[in-house]
Amino acid sequence: MFKHLGRDLPSSIVVFLVALPLCLGIALASGAPPLSGLIAGIVGGIVVGALSGSPLGVSGPAAGLAVIVLNGIESLPSLEIFAVAVMIGGLVQVVLGVLRAGIIGLYFPSSVIQGMLAAIGIIIFLKQLPHAVGFDEEPEGSLQFASDATHNTASDLAMMFESFQPTAILVSLIGLGLLLFWETAFMKRQSWSQFLPASLWAVGIGVVINVLTKGTGWELSADHLVQVPMLADGESITSLWSMPDFSALGRKDVWTLGVTLAIVASLETLLCVEATDKMDPHQRVTPPNRELFAQGAGNLLSGFLGGLPVTQVIVRSSANIQSGGQTKLSAIVHGFWLLLAVFVLPEVLNMIPLASLAAILLVVGYKLAKPATFVRMAKHGGRQFIPFVITVLAIVMTDLLTGIGIGLAAAVVAILWDHYKRPLEGLDRDDNAKRCTLTLGREVTFLHKAGIRQALAELPEDYHVEVDARASQTLDPDVVDILEDFQKKAQELGLDFVIHR
Repeated sequence: MFKHLGRDLPSSIVVFLVALPLCLGIALASGAPPLSGLIAGIVGGIVVGALSGSPLGVSGPAAGLAVIVLNGIESLPSLEIFAVAVMIGGLVQVVLGVLRAGIIGLYFPSSVIQGMLAAIGIIIFLKQLPHAVGFDEEPEGSLQFASDATHNTASDLAMMFESFQPTAILVSLIGLGLLLFWETAFMKRQSWSQFLPASLWAVGIGVVINVLTKGTGWELSADHLVQVPMLADGESITSLWSMPDFSALGRKDVWTLGVTLAIVASLETLLCVEATDKMDPHQRVTPPNRELFAQGAGNLLSGFLGGLPVTQVIVRSSANIQSGGQTKLSAIVHGFWLLLAVFVLPEVLNMIPLASLAAILLVVGYKLAKPATFVRMAKHGGRQFIPFVITVLAIVMTDLLTGIGIGLAAAVVAILWDHYKRPLEGLDRDDNAKRCTLTLGREVTFLHKAGIRQALAELPEDYHVEVDARASQTLDPDVVDILEDFQKKAQELGLDFVIHR
């Protein structure tokens, strides 16, 4: 695990810089204390990172759970009772891992996974543009198009033109310039650039600009900076979080919420595992059952400490990959950076402009949704491209899980259409001899029913017809029924119809 320390350590810093505002923002969007988000980020990095078999995946609080968490916190009497629901969710995930339920992740089509990555990239880009110009009304971590009935991504983009903050724009432009410069061939040849990543320079220069503009009238207000919670004089750290109230274990609504969190968190994790593995330059495969177990253990501990539920998350995972992470050491160390940030360096972190972090995430978003991705998917044909585009649009306009569901439905429709249009392995028709041979494939399922029925209906009634199913290893009973029914009809009409099996 320490073989690639030289690349994992700088990558962990980048992931930490991306994760810090997301942990705080998701906590705010979920109606939870900021420390709850940080606890989830620490546990997701250190505990889940250590137990997981994912080499590049990073776990922490997830925007996809924000609505469920918000409703759960509002419906339950206290945060202490909500913490019990998080622990129940973790226990269910551990059981799912032991029962090897992770195989579900293998059934998501590639077109939908690629669509999810591109959609997340577009969302990140659109959500970070306002932060880059100093319009920080919406907290970090929101991935939904509509925050409420009157507030959505489009309205944010329109309003940001009326709320430019010159210093924030300067910070984000310098950050973007550094990040793009680090991508040049010249900088990639410099060995030291791997140990001092551009994101670290972008954040450092942002802090310097923030300090130099104090008292000049151009300074950034607290709303434009990272806001890590700080202890007041005489206040202990234990006063900031909520331990579980185990007397709530008998409540039905707590168990219902816990199971809901487990199912949604597991689906989101498995989706991110598939997506992260596709982005891995070394094409390593994450064991999904071990991942469910690791996530469950993480949620048990996060709930016990008063944290939010955790999942593997694509924004931090993609930042890890793009910054050169090689092993799970990067994810683990980023958890320790978060721990250090909470207990040792909150004053320093509260000097970081959100515009610096926006520059980093703008680059991450662009790399996830590069135009070349759309061109490559288009070259694969309509069966891949149409579900891909539908998934992208659905996720951008709704939320992650709703969009994935719509994308899956589109992929299923594409598969059904493909089976309808190409139900046969071969069709040999000789109009002179009035003979026709229909050759079935190796796997003939109920999905081929409509296509085979249509092919039979289009045959002239005076032809000698043979159906060759001798190569078929699987011949669905529904298809057999269609063939035998057609054979009976042919016999009544005195026509030749032979089935070879």
